[in-house]
This record gives sequence, C-alpha cells and structure tokens, in this order.
Amino acid sequence: MFEIKEPMERSRAKQMNPVVLAFVGDAVYTLAVRENFARGTGYKTGELNRMTSQAVSAHGQSALLERLLPLLTEEEEEIYRRGRNAKKPTRSKNATVAEYVRSTGFEALFGYLYLTGQSARAEELLGKAEEKG
Repeated sequence: MFEIKEPMERSRAKQMNPVVLAFVGDAVYTLAVRENFARGTGYKTGELNRMTSQAVSAHGQSALLERLLPLLTEEEEEIYRRGRNAKKPTRSKNATVAEYVRSTGFEALFGYLYLTGQSARAEELLGKAEEKG
C-alpha cells in the first residue's frame, strides 16, 4: 500500500466525520485488494474485477471484519464503532443492513489508518486476517 505524504494528526482524524473516513477507506482498501490480486494471480482483468468486487463488497468486508475485530486496539475499535454507528446517506442494494453498517465501520478504520500514516498497521491487520481465514 502506498504511503500518504503528510500524515494527519490522530486527534484531527478522530474529529472527522466517520462517513468521510469511510469514503477514503473504501478507496484505500479497494486499491490494496486490487494490488494484491494483480501481484498474486495471473488472471485477466475480467476475473480480477470479479474477485475484487466480491472482496470489497459489504458482505466481503463484513466477513473479513469478523477476523479483524479481536486484533484491533482500543483506539481502532473506537474508530470502527464510530463508522459503524454513523448515519449514512445511502443504503446498500446487495447487502443486509448489518453487513452494510459493519462495512462502513471497516472502511472508516482503514481511512483513519491511511490518513494518519499507519499503512503498515493496515497491512499487518490484513495479513493477520488472511492467516486466520
């Protein structure tokens, strides 16, 4: 995953709207998944797109989150909960409400980690979650 040029202070990032953190986290997680699939497989773009769509869906993120939750620090849990409990302007068409709110918390966490320059921690969490899966 690439590094942010000027990390944001954690206190400032914690004050951001969690839906905005999720907006950033969605892009960061999608890029990480795409990079992982592109590096680790010989598939063509159509198959890569299908695999990425499954992984970054609310359903896929919710399943991954189950493996991540025991690994989170107190600070990370707080960010996740804020994202999960945030009022969202849209609803998912292809996921349950529970999956959708959990995935928003997941994305908020990854947005926070990215914006605060903690890309190594994001990679660590994803690596440990994959080991558990």
